[in-house]
Amino acid sequence: MKIDILCVGKIKEKFFRDAIAEYTKRLGRYASMNIIEVSDEKTPDNASENVIMDILDKEGSRLQKYIPDKGQNDTYVITLEINGKEISSEKLADKIADLNVSGVSHIIFVIGGSLGLHPDVTKRADYHLSFSPMTFPHQLMRVILLEQIYRSFRIINHEPYHK
Repeated sequence: MKIDILCVGKIKEKFFRDAIAEYTKRLGRYASMNIIEVSDEKTPDNASENVIMDILDKEGSRLQKYIPDKGQNDTYVITLEINGKEISSEKLADKIADLNVSGVSHIIFVIGGSLGLHPDVTKRADYHLSFSPMTFPHQLMRVILLEQIYRSFRIINHEPYHK
C-alpha cells in the first residue's frame, strides 16, 4: 500500500523532523510512505475574510495538484478536519484494512495550514477525519498522524503495541 501525507508548510523544529523520520522509517515495513509539502501563505494579523479565503485558495490549489480526481478506485483521500469524524485507533486500523481489501492501493491524508483547508479540498475528500475538537499545530499533527498510521498497521498485523 502507498500512503502519502500531503501537507501545507514545512517542519522547522528538529524534534518534529526527528519524530517524523522515526515513524516514517518504522512504517517502511508496512507501506510505501511519502510526505509531500506545499508552501504555506503568511497570514497577516487581523486578516479579513477575503484575505483568509485568498490564502485558503492558494494553498488549496497547491494541494489539489497532488490529489487525483474522484473516481480513481485505487486512491482514497482522507482530510484531517476539526469537524471530521472522530474514531478510535482500532477503527482507523479497520478502515485502512478495509480499504486495502476493497482494492484501494493509495491513501492520501491531507493536513491543511493554520487556517485549515479550502472547501474544494474538503469536497474532494472521501473521508473527513478528526483527531479531536482541539486545534493542533500542523507540525505536531504530522507526528500524531504518523504515529496513528503506524499503530494501525501494528493492529492490522496483530502485533503488540502500547494501549
